Amino acid sequence: MNLDRLNRFRRLAKSTTVLASLLLCSACSTVQPWQKGMLAKPEMSFSNDRLENRFTAHIYSSKEAAAGGASVGGGGCGCN
Repeated sequence: MNLDRLNRFRRLAKSTTVLASLLLCSACSTVQPWQKGMLAKPEMSFSNDRLENRFTAHIYSSKEAAAGGASVGGGGCGCN
């Protein structure tokens, strides 16, 4: 009787693992090049307040101890 319970638990664990992995794989999506223009619109941002965005970028770059910590990076060799 105890062995039957263990087998049911193993079957449930396997099916739960398979279901969870399928759900995680289905959540992956790619953004097509023609969709990136829609994502760049101001209404798609988390915050519409420009002053708050600049303040957050300033704090981030101050904590990183480097200028431009929140923007495009480049190497010290001059190649961007």
